[in-house]
This record gives sequence, structure tokens and C-alpha cells, in this order.
Amino acid sequence: MRKTIHITVLFSILLAPLFIHAQVPVVAPDLSQPTEIAPAYFGPNALPIIDMSDGMTYDHLRLELAADGYFGYKGDRTADLFARAHVPLFTRWANLSVWMPVYEWYSQTDGKGSGAGDVYISTEVQVLHNEWFKTEHAKYIPQMTIRLGMKTASGGQFERRRHYDSPGYFFDAAMGQSIPLPHVTLRFAGSIGFLCWQTDNGRQNDAVMYGLQAQMRHEYFSLQATWGGYFGWEKHGDAPMSLKIRAAGHIKGFEPYAQYQWGIKDYPFHHIRIGLVYTINILHRKQSAA
Repeated sequence: MRKTIHITVLFSILLAPLFIHAQVPVVAPDLSQPTEIAPAYFGPNALPIIDMSDGMTYDHLRLELAADGYFGYKGDRTADLFARAHVPLFTRWANLSVWMPVYEWYSQTDGKGSGAGDVYISTEVQVLHNEWFKTEHAKYIPQMTIRLGMKTASGGQFERRRHYDSPGYFFDAAMGQSIPLPHVTLRFAGSIGFLCWQTDNGRQNDAVMYGLQAQMRHEYFSLQATWGGYFGWEKHGDAPMSLKIRAAGHIKGFEPYAQYQWGIKDYPFHHIRIGLVYTINILHRKQSAA
């Protein structure tokens, strides 16, 4: 418990610069005019739909490397190298996650270019798990996590509408339940949260995050479908929604996978990702199963 408190205090310190940066603007913004600093008007890596949790933290270190291809509805073409790490924080009940599009190459109607992307950092803590209850019906108790994260302003080329060049933060809660079946396990999860990013002149957009997920896991492979997005208060290109389909193999600590994302609304891209996850048992325990 003390470790969890220390993690929360540390993350609060990390988030402090965001709140300081988004103080009262020098000139009062005109809230009747949309800023168009929203996913419908920028590149695919400006503020994509954040991958939802399934209600469980990881008990293994997970290192991920992937290649992305985005095919825009209006001619935008983007390729990037993506990296992510999930790190158990001394315990299986808390994770630190860091991810980013390391570098992107793009072609759009007004030219070509390249550049680095934003860094995302989050802490996720398990707040409910069926293993904590020694009752006859414990297996029916779902798992739940809460997550707090931030987006840096490291991505540039605002003038080319590639990144917002401003910070953001988010928090959400996710709950899931597994259903063991012969040979496979089904898992269903849902999430709800809040996302905020700075736009212009100290103004910010506040959005509600949401997601639903279904998984089927076998010893050697898994399939996953996720529907989700977020919707901001401007109601002008700031309500991206998508469907993600992911297929993965599981071979002795390696997880090769392929993913397709269809932008349904305010995210005008088809997204294909090919990647590899490598897991390391740094806590020296058996892989947990909900």
C-alpha cells in the first residue's frame, strides 16, 4: 500500500507542469469559435485514440516495437516507428507505461516531411481483483484498474498540422471479466475516462473517453476487438471514434501481432500496425490469469 501511495505522489509531481502551463490566458479566448486543434484536422499521431486497458495490470515487463502505416481519407500518407514499454512497479498491481511514435515520415497534399512524435507516460493501478477475495464466488468478481497519464509537447511541425505542440493529460477507469471455456478464455471489458489537451491562447478542450473490448485468448494465439474514442466540448472534429482488430501469436515470451484500425468518425485514417512484444518475468512469478 505504501508503494502505491509513493507512486501516486510521484505521478502527481510529474503532472504538475501541465496544470501550471494551462493557466489563465493572457487574452480571454472566444469560446464560440472552434480552434480546429482536433484529430479531424491533424496528422494521425497528433492525439490518437489511446489504447484502453482491459481492467488488469501486467505482471511481466513488456517491450514493444512496431511499424505503422496510415492511409488518410484525404490523401495523407504516414509511416512511423512505434515503441512502448509496460513496467511493473515493484509489484504486479501497478504499472508504469511509456510509449511514442519515435519518428514519422509523411506525405500530404502540401508536401512531404518527417519528425519525432509526442511521448505518453501513464501509471495504472489495480483497485479490484478477484484474487483478493477468499470466498466461494470470488471468480465472479471483475477486475478494475485506474490510470493517470500525460502527453508531452515533444512533437513539432504544428504549422504542417502534424502535432498540437501542446501538453495534455488523461485519466480513466477500466473493468473487465474473464469467462473460461474449453481451450479458450473470453474476456469482456469497458472503460470510461477524461482527456484534456491545450489548444490556443491557454484554452483547452475537455473530452470524455470511452471504450468496449472483447478478447478471445488461446494458449498460442489471441484475437481482440476494441470500439472506442472520445468526444470534446467543441463538437468540431474533436470526437474521434474507431474500431481496432488485433490478432497475436504467443510463443515463449514473444508476441508477434497485426492490427487494423478503422477511423469511423473524426479520425480520417485507415491504420495498419505490424509489431512484436517481448515479455520478461522480472517479478519471477507465474503468468496470472483472471
